[in-house]
Amino acid sequence: MNDLLDRLRGILLDTGYTIDGVRERLGAVAAAALSREETVPALRATAGDDPLGLLIRLWWLGAPVPARAAPVGLPVAELAAAGLVAVEDDLVTAAVHLQPWESGGYVVSDRKVRPGDPALRPDHVVGAGGASANLAQLASRRPVGRALDLGTGCGVQVLHLAGRAAEITATDVNPRALELARIGWALSGIEGIDAREGSLFEPVEGERFDLIVSNPPFVISPAGRFTYRESGFSADGFCRDLVRLAPRHLSSGGTCHLLANWLHVRGEDWRDRVGGWLTGTGCDGWVVQRDVQDPAQYVELWLRDAAEQGTPRYRGLYDEWLGWFEAEGVTGVGFGWITLHDSGSLDPVVRVEEYGGQVELPVGEYVDEVLGAVAVAHRMSDAALLASRPVLAAGVLEERIGPPGAEDPARIVLRQTRGLRRSVRVGTVEAALAGVCDGDYPLGPLLDAIAELTGEDPSDLRERAPQALRPLIAEGFFHISTG
Repeated sequence: MNDLLDRLRGILLDTGYTIDGVRERLGAVAAAALSREETVPALRATAGDDPLGLLIRLWWLGAPVPARAAPVGLPVAELAAAGLVAVEDDLVTAAVHLQPWESGGYVVSDRKVRPGDPALRPDHVVGAGGASANLAQLASRRPVGRALDLGTGCGVQVLHLAGRAAEITATDVNPRALELARIGWALSGIEGIDAREGSLFEPVEGERFDLIVSNPPFVISPAGRFTYRESGFSADGFCRDLVRLAPRHLSSGGTCHLLANWLHVRGEDWRDRVGGWLTGTGCDGWVVQRDVQDPAQYVELWLRDAAEQGTPRYRGLYDEWLGWFEAEGVTGVGFGWITLHDSGSLDPVVRVEEYGGQVELPVGEYVDEVLGAVAVAHRMSDAALLASRPVLAAGVLEERIGPPGAEDPARIVLRQTRGLRRSVRVGTVEAALAGVCDGDYPLGPLLDAIAELTGEDPSDLRERAPQALRPLIAEGFFHISTG
């Protein structure tokens, strides 16, 4: 098998079946149509018997290709014996979806389901998509010793971890997922992955890791129909348990990044619900709700995901799901990121927020700074803050808004052009500090100078300023230097 996959990898690379090669061949129109589940433009763009077009039709689009036209050296008979293709009447049809990935390498999964296709098998292995990319963008980029990909699915996170983790363990409850993931890793030239079968942290009981990532089966439904997206746990209990158990498997200084769904329940603040998952973990935490859908939107999304639209069972499944949400008092479902960091502090801090704005990618390049800023803003005493030397973060701009000719602006806004790209309305003192904080002077004397210019009482300003600055430090507008 390994020899077969080595030869197949060589053919894929030689024919240009890479992410750049596929994008160039398809073009913008066909690529956009595929995002809408329309394949006709892509089939037209890959018409003919050239090797790259044939491989795209076979592996990406799932269309049969003539065996006689197969690229030179493609071991069709061996691939059929390995269960990767089927051959009938001189036509070769892919039994799996084989796609090049953004980071390099290849991802192998079950074929993409489209409207009109047969119903999914319960152990269906979904390919890499938007959620996979989101998690890969979120995870910290710092090198680590041991990494765990919990719920690896088709194994795409391993492709991102391989360049920065000395040891990688990947787990999944679905043995078919591990089988296809191993094929993808081999095609990507990645060796030495410790793949284990089991749910949650059972396969790694008693072990600790420097980095844990998980794109878990977070879909919330009345019944677990598909292992790739539903855990069978009640409501959002799987994500809750994942958060609560993760710290037991983090090394000192370790970090866990995961995607999750959570319920919005009538009479309950979702921040309290999800924040409660992190309470008692002993870790610093950062929860970001990136999107929220009403119950009907949510049900429609996941019925489309399984190509249920237009089938006889669609209305019944839709009604059952909505009825279950109604019985549970659900008003919406949130989606977002959860990050845990074992900082070793006896005073862990958890930030829970809603933020749907566009961010600089990858978040993993600066996620450690985000966690550090939240911790500093929470833990630093007023005296220590007044003695520190704040620095305005790179890329922060000031906007002044008001009537033309007015002596004072009606509103002052600080706006980040990098990182999370937040914006915040500030007062004149914070705006003045933004203009002078370069790390050369402690905050206390700067406030005294501002008080002299504005006519405020210096003692009063020193007392008020730390509380006003903490949110700006936590959100990355100011960095703190204690030197």
